[in-house]
Amino acid sequence: MVQAGLLPGCCICTKKRTNTILMADALLFHTEGATATYVEVILPLALPKPFTYRVPEALVQEAAFGKRVEVQFGKSKRYSALIIGLKSEAPAHDTKPIISVIDEAPIVTKAQIALWRWMADYYLCTLGEVMNAALPANLKLASETVVTLSPLFDRDFEGLNDQEYLIAEALTLQQELSIDDIRGILQRKSVYPLIRAMLDKRVIYLKEDLQEKYKPKTIGCVRLQEPYASQPNTLNEAFDKLSRSGRQTEALMAYLHLSKQLDFVRKQDVYDKAQVDSTVLRAMEKKGILEIYDREVSRLGGYEEETVNAQDLSAQQTTALEGIKQAFASEKPVLLHGVTGSGKTRVYTELMQEAIARGEQVLYLLPEIALTTQIISRLEKTFGGDIAIYHSRMSNNERVELWNSALNGRPVLLGARSSLFLPFQKLGLIIIDEEHDPSFKQYDPAPRYNARDTALYLGHLHGSRVLLGTATPSLESYQNAQKGKYALVQMRERFGGLKLPGISLVDLKQEQKERKLQSHFSSVLLSSLRQTLGRGEQAILFQNRRGHSPVYRCTTCGWHAECIHCDVSLTYHKFHNNLRCHYCGYQAALPPACPACGDKKLALQGFGTEKIEDELKVYLPEARIARMDLDTVKGKHAHARLINDFEEGRLDILVGTQMVTKGLDFEKVALVGVLSADQLLQYPDFRAGERAFQLMMQVAGRAGRKHRQGEVLIQGFNTSHPVLQEVLNGDYAGFFAREMMERQEFHYPPYLRLIRITLKHTKPERVNEAARLYEKWLKKALGQWVMGPALPTVARVRGYYLLDFMIKIPHGAKNLQKVKAIVREATDNLSLAQGLSSVRVNTDVDPY
Repeated sequence: MVQAGLLPGCCICTKKRTNTILMADALLFHTEGATATYVEVILPLALPKPFTYRVPEALVQEAAFGKRVEVQFGKSKRYSALIIGLKSEAPAHDTKPIISVIDEAPIVTKAQIALWRWMADYYLCTLGEVMNAALPANLKLASETVVTLSPLFDRDFEGLNDQEYLIAEALTLQQELSIDDIRGILQRKSVYPLIRAMLDKRVIYLKEDLQEKYKPKTIGCVRLQEPYASQPNTLNEAFDKLSRSGRQTEALMAYLHLSKQLDFVRKQDVYDKAQVDSTVLRAMEKKGILEIYDREVSRLGGYEEETVNAQDLSAQQTTALEGIKQAFASEKPVLLHGVTGSGKTRVYTELMQEAIARGEQVLYLLPEIALTTQIISRLEKTFGGDIAIYHSRMSNNERVELWNSALNGRPVLLGARSSLFLPFQKLGLIIIDEEHDPSFKQYDPAPRYNARDTALYLGHLHGSRVLLGTATPSLESYQNAQKGKYALVQMRERFGGLKLPGISLVDLKQEQKERKLQSHFSSVLLSSLRQTLGRGEQAILFQNRRGHSPVYRCTTCGWHAECIHCDVSLTYHKFHNNLRCHYCGYQAALPPACPACGDKKLALQGFGTEKIEDELKVYLPEARIARMDLDTVKGKHAHARLINDFEEGRLDILVGTQMVTKGLDFEKVALVGVLSADQLLQYPDFRAGERAFQLMMQVAGRAGRKHRQGEVLIQGFNTSHPVLQEVLNGDYAGFFAREMMERQEFHYPPYLRLIRITLKHTKPERVNEAARLYEKWLKKALGQWVMGPALPTVARVRGYYLLDFMIKIPHGAKNLQKVKAIVREATDNLSLAQGLSSVRVNTDVDPY
């Protein structure tokens, strides 16, 4: 906790100053003749533009672009704001002074701020919202209310109740208490009424302190004191001092032995080697021989094994590499279209090594952390400690350390979409692996950006080479390649000459008709599973729905269990034996009887990964089965452990959602089963066909990657669907041509741009009124480009009623800027409309 006016510690460095030095100038009146410097800052708030503050004369030399400053915003709240500009002209409005400069060195670069400005403009949000998404949580400081004794309180405890007495007594022992401290003392959540009562009695008063969240990790270490540290020849004197204590002599000998092997010696190392405890080291410290101190260490760890040279390139990889380099010479992004198992990662590695040799940094983007476990282990073998990983499972302190690592020039940064925001110094290469993946899209909160598209702009800012790689390109990227905007490089064969897996369709209608269907498994799939396990090989089963059963229904009247906050069915989870909402997390027990008609004939319908896992144990009792979905990989290392167990053969069958489709490489996987192709194809979305084709082709690619041709079985009721026929033939060109024709006919991307606007409120009548006004403003300016308002597929989420507008915009920069200006104006007007200021407006540019 840092008191108002004191300088908080920083992740880059920590400065110690007195309160007087920092605050003295800020407390003086500003006069006309005084020299003034002003700073434009971004606050972590959704403000329409940067805010301006005055810099006190004592801090002028320290205020600089990219540093954080402590400021007061509003009546009393304090924040750490980020300087993005300095100027000498005074603004038209009154300005407050900055309170302190937090950093000695900038924590962001000018290229980062340029990217943030572009994102705020393109994705219709504010700089503060981009800053919130970009900065690690522990670099965003906000003030916290603290309680201290009032100077008017005369230590007379009469008139205080028991709880008030406890707080007053605690404040006599400790100068300040946070709200959380008070909750802990009283063992209750609601403390504000108590605080209000104590304020009225003038026992306490409140103030705002800026809280420093980042704390370096330290470990207890030991070292020699002087003169022994600089004059080793005097160590005999040290041993003489310890001659009466055998344990202390052993500890000193252990320390000297360890110090020859290690850069620094931990206390625990001495304890373990000499078999002593802390009392021995403290005694040696009192005798002036050893010094106990805290040493700051990294939380990120390091790669301690020896690196190995990457294997030689195949002829196909060499050809692809040459094609990519030629395209880079023409300053075009490159789309690398390589079938699953063709060895794209080896091509990436070669390009990364060349970039590092030029002294450049590399950003390796993956759609989600599910892919990082295997990729990082492969790349570490080549790049060792040069590579670092950045994703949402890291702790806030780890994120700060990696941020600093990027700022200091760490050569390779690998991560999910948020790694775009890191402070690169010399970014030379951006690799966007699995570029088609919808996980690159951020939906909530703002900015609602697409990491693939943003990475292309980031590459433009840095003059970097950009490579997009995938086995199933997005339609937009492939069209850009067809038009010549991207260069196209193809790898059509699997590495080592292996054949692509054989794909077969299983007609569930026929299986049902012949009574061969067992629960959700066709006879063909069960037979293939038994044969695969009999050969000592592994299988992956894909079902894009987690939980046990998605519907709990009364077979008499048709009632089904729904979330009380969202318009969706509750999913049954057998492990927890309850019903859960996958939108808001609401949980409920299974009702023993139908709440509508009272009948007890309640049935679970549909199936998710949990049910598949459960039923497989009946049909294949000897099989070792595990599940990979959001429920099983919540822990920080749970996903890595699961992949490791499957990779090392401790599991036979892996059941999973789309996590199992993405970029994983398992040597013994011979069979892949898709349990419900119809579910993928019937989703109400114009991209349903594209998503289904990509998912099925990707999961099919997990089979037969090392020794023998794999087998893929796709179950469905409508096996004549054109997408399934294209998957069966591996016909991306045919899929692309048909899908693009449909998109053009029905006016969907990539033939035009989309902006989706969602209005939200807890009262349906309020959101209806807002939608009518919003429709009036939009259609007056944009006419037929506007569709809606309409109820979305899920019309209520987390207690908010939703109404959607969709704007279809013909291609052209002028059209897009015109629409954005009108949307901003309509949103501003709605916020000023009487009674409608509480209606939330979410704007999503390129929503799919």
